[in-house]
Amino acid sequence: MSHHIEDLLNAWSAAPQDDWVLAVVTHVEGSAYRKVGAMMLIHGMGKSVGLVSGGCLEADLRRRAQKVIQTGQAASVCYDATDEADASYQLGCGGLVHLMLVPLCAANHYLHFQALKASLASQGQCHYQLDLIDDSLSFDSTSTAGSSDSVGAQVWCSQQALDDAKAGWQLSDFPRPGILQGQSVPGESAQGEAVLCESVQGKSASLVVPLRERHRIAIFGGGLDAQPVCQIAQQLGWRVDVVDRRTSYAREYDFVGANIIKLPINELPQSFWTRLDGAILMQHNLELDAQALAEIHQHARELSYLALLGPGHRRDRVLALAGLEVASFGAYFSAPAGLALGGELPSSIALSILSECHGVLHGAKRVALKEVMA
Repeated sequence: MSHHIEDLLNAWSAAPQDDWVLAVVTHVEGSAYRKVGAMMLIHGMGKSVGLVSGGCLEADLRRRAQKVIQTGQAASVCYDATDEADASYQLGCGGLVHLMLVPLCAANHYLHFQALKASLASQGQCHYQLDLIDDSLSFDSTSTAGSSDSVGAQVWCSQQALDDAKAGWQLSDFPRPGILQGQSVPGESAQGEAVLCESVQGKSASLVVPLRERHRIAIFGGGLDAQPVCQIAQQLGWRVDVVDRRTSYAREYDFVGANIIKLPINELPQSFWTRLDGAILMQHNLELDAQALAEIHQHARELSYLALLGPGHRRDRVLALAGLEVASFGAYFSAPAGLALGGELPSSIALSILSECHGVLHGAKRVALKEVMA
């Protein structure tokens, strides 16, 4: 199962009147499985969506969530894995992880989850601001609590909205989750929209988390080797379109969960190209791949990753047919597609391509993890 923010929002929106608790990582010292801004949603009956660790904290957090539901009070907790003699959780990562647990209720407007869900659907991205209760960044491992209505949330889709609210900070200040020192009090406009009101000295800090919709890739070609690409991408939580007009390709039972499109590439609507992150060409046909490249060049303005199967001389032939060059594309153009991981079967090729695509979409350097992490 995917643990994307959209999964949390979908679970909540299916039963918004039920008891829910949001657990969020507010501060990390040293090594930890998840970083600041990681979220987990816990239902009153015990089920959960999302991860804030590798699985070692979730059971205890579900127990703590029951108390949060019973008392109606938000709580903060710190898990300390720096003491190797303490076998309480066996985290093994040697860090400190601070979390806050907040009930979703009418008093705090359900943390504006509906607005957050709508913003991701319409804009594709936004910043989520969540007030921190007193001592939520403390170094005391015991739990502290605050009333649920003391924890407010705001959803920001544009810098203009922040400026209109005189918030005093910039969206660009938070390319990654971080702490905003308290300056403002959450309020609500006449239209019911979350806004920030005038500053009040002593207001606690807030956590600002940039969020975006699921990554979306298009696979051009619905043959046998495209199936593991589709499956692995969906396991990553991505949305997948499979485009192939040929009758014996891109059959629904071979691509369960994907959006199958049986149209000629030049008949795809402009909406198809909007907010498309990656495109993988695996049609095994020079003319079809050339046509796809031409359409991508013309319409896919937001594309970050582009992959074309085959050796270098095939790439050159496809580009020549399309009347294009590698430099014609603003996206990262991988041809031959993928990383040199070894293996030649479809699953290995899929892993190779999607590993590279994942790195590009997340702005990662293609180096061994041991080179960048102790």
